[in-house]
Amino acid sequence: MANKAELLELVQKSLGAEATKRSAGEALEAVLDSIAKAVKKDGVVQLIGFGTFKVAKRAARTGRNPKTGEALKIKASKSVRFVASSALKGSL
Repeated sequence: MANKAELLELVQKSLGAEATKRSAGEALEAVLDSIAKAVKKDGVVQLIGFGTFKVAKRAARTGRNPKTGEALKIKASKSVRFVASSALKGSL
C-alpha cells in the first residue's frame, strides 16, 4: 500500500532528476485538486486507461447502534467511487 509520501517520491522520480520534491508535490496536489473539483462540478471524471471517478448517492436508511442495538436513522449522503479501467485491471 502506497501513501501520499511514497506516491510523491514516485512522481518526483518520474519527472526526472531535475525535479524537486516541492515541484512534484505541487504537481500531485494540482492533479488531485483538479479531480476533486471536476467530480464536484460534473459528477464524473473519466481518465482513459486509468479509471473513472464518480459521485455515488446513498439513500437514507435505518441502522443500529452496535453498542446498544438501538435503531437510528442514517441520512442520505454522497461519496466518490472509483472504477478501474480494463487496462488498469489487466496490468495487475
